[in-house]
Amino acid sequence: MIKVMIVDDSAVVRSLLKEMLSGQPDIQVIATAPDPLFAQQKMRSERPHVLILDIEMPRMDGLTFLRQLMGEAPIATIVFSSLAEQGSSTALDALDAGAVGIMTKPTGGMSEFIAAHQRDFLQMIRDAAQVRLAPRRPVSGRPQAVVAPARPLQRTTDSVVAIGTSTGGTQALERVLTRLPVTCPGLVIVQHMPANFTRLFAQRLNALCEIEVREARNNDRVLSGQALIAPGGLHLQLKRNGAQYAVEVLDGPQVSRHKPSVDVLFRSVARTAGRNALGVIMTGMGDDGARGLKEMHEAGATTLAQDEQSCVVFGMPKEAIRHGGVSRVCALDDIPELIARFGR
Repeated sequence: MIKVMIVDDSAVVRSLLKEMLSGQPDIQVIATAPDPLFAQQKMRSERPHVLILDIEMPRMDGLTFLRQLMGEAPIATIVFSSLAEQGSSTALDALDAGAVGIMTKPTGGMSEFIAAHQRDFLQMIRDAAQVRLAPRRPVSGRPQAVVAPARPLQRTTDSVVAIGTSTGGTQALERVLTRLPVTCPGLVIVQHMPANFTRLFAQRLNALCEIEVREARNNDRVLSGQALIAPGGLHLQLKRNGAQYAVEVLDGPQVSRHKPSVDVLFRSVARTAGRNALGVIMTGMGDDGARGLKEMHEAGATTLAQDEQSCVVFGMPKEAIRHGGVSRVCALDDIPELIARFGR
């Protein structure tokens, strides 16, 4: 039974969400609360598996509460707020604070909205219940990049690193990319995100990293010291452009239930780069990337999977290991050094 707590200052929202969830045989609403302080009191007697959390509330806002929870005793949290519009800084703040899901609250027609999105709510809650979280310790100062041997920075790359991730990936990517030196190979990345999120996400990472990080554009070259992130809602593929690597950004149907899809990226890297590629699959739910990573492995690429202990969700890496496409299983904190070493 998935225990859910709803924290929202609107009695109407609390009532509608509780009514929607009450008919589910595997979900139990154990409590509702009008603000985080009431929620803290109720959690002393029974803690939920999943929290549905508003952001604008009296006495304490939802983001402050979320950061407190994630630093002490984390609970898988879905943010349901009108401030969490797709691509907004508030939505990214919520993901950065540790939210595992975002649902934008409408300004009107709440009853109709919840009824129309019932399936999405239920799937998000069931997915969130599978997430394993560890307390997040605040990072003091800017992370130090991995030290790489000095060599002239060539704005080209004969090797390429492909990374795929999903749930928990926003924090995992920050942990990896902020530690990479500017001499690292070019990176192409798929992070499961809806449209409008990835540009702001890339801009945030770019401000933190020594390497350049940005949202990929069609025909962008893959360059040393640069990471290209697939735009939300579009696929990303690697291709050859003469002697150089470049990317192709394209629309199309979902692959492995996702767009962008890690499988689409990894398969293109297998075809285009072969043994000159490093594939990395990190925390995420489902199996997207498992088959593509196996194709990279069979094409001679080195392939890494994040280990269970450091994953928020061990779904994607576990499936990649099960499919036999992983050269090495490693902790999240080992990945930056392995990328830098591959570039040498």
